[in-house]
Amino acid sequence: MRLREDDAPDHGHPHPTPHPHPHERRQGGGAGETVTIEQKVLAKNDLLAERNRTWMADRGLVAVNMMSSPGAGKTTLLERAVTDLGGRRPVAVVEGDQETRLDADRIRRTGCAVVQVNTGAGCHLDAEMMRDALTALSPAEGSLLMVENVGNLVCPALFDLGERSKVVIISVTEGTDKPLKYPYMFAAADLILINKSDLLPYVDFDVEQCTRHARSVNPDVRVLTVSATTGEGLSHWYDWLAEQR
Repeated sequence: MRLREDDAPDHGHPHPTPHPHPHERRQGGGAGETVTIEQKVLAKNDLLAERNRTWMADRGLVAVNMMSSPGAGKTTLLERAVTDLGGRRPVAVVEGDQETRLDADRIRRTGCAVVQVNTGAGCHLDAEMMRDALTALSPAEGSLLMVENVGNLVCPALFDLGERSKVVIISVTEGTDKPLKYPYMFAAADLILINKSDLLPYVDFDVEQCTRHARSVNPDVRVLTVSATTGEGLSHWYDWLAEQR
């Protein structure tokens, strides 16, 4: 993992070998070994996540973990949010990607405090990365902390960061059946944003059917249809964010 800030030079050193993943099965190991690795990795992460949660609660920080497949529009939604919410509440952003600082640069141009976390071969952020990002950001008390996780509909749902809420974004350019194919991700969500609604006339996507699929795995989840391009539905998302205390 490499954490990047404005004044942190890229030394070009190799990334460390990523930690074992709960879904990872190694050659030469039996099922018992895989389960043991899973338990150890998640137990360590959960302990660190609880420490993060306590640290943030003591400072009045509220973290929202944004997750989606690549290209669903997380960064554009964040750009709109930090611009539109300016002045209402301090906002800081953690950007997670395997490589580059492109998304952090986009957020930085809005004037928002941001730190980039590059995971190398890792497919998600974890609680230790979150702790390092909090240290680098040092967000103001009472801040809303927006976390853009690595684009992936599997791994990020397994790793608690210490966040207050989880938001899953699905775009209308994806399949209506995504909640059925990736049930754990959608079951973990506190809010689902169906993004790119401006493209609905041009794609085969059924918002009502997708909502039914999502609620088949998460009966009480709230679902909002939005467009980061036109602004449709964003006021309802901002109202939801304001409720996160």
